[in-house]
Amino acid sequence: MKSASAQFFCYIIECADGTFYTGWSTDPERRARQHNAGRGARYTRTRLPVRLVYVEECPDRASAMRREIQIKQMGRAAKKKLMKQQLSR
Repeated sequence: MKSASAQFFCYIIECADGTFYTGWSTDPERRARQHNAGRGARYTRTRLPVRLVYVEECPDRASAMRREIQIKQMGRAAKKKLMKQQLSR
């Protein structure tokens, strides 16, 4: 069982074809490696390699899942803006 201090993240990866995939994880770096090994989402398996381009920490799993849905509903330009804002921090 995981400790109560587990961290949760929402992330965006860019696929080889330029599309974005959004997900949540307790370890985005590990998850990106899983995607690249073909053990990630079905969507990314045919779009390898992928690279992690955005990570946002969330207070809990439910928040990370809600944020994932919010980001998935954004257009490409809005997702790029998120990435740019994170780089400028």
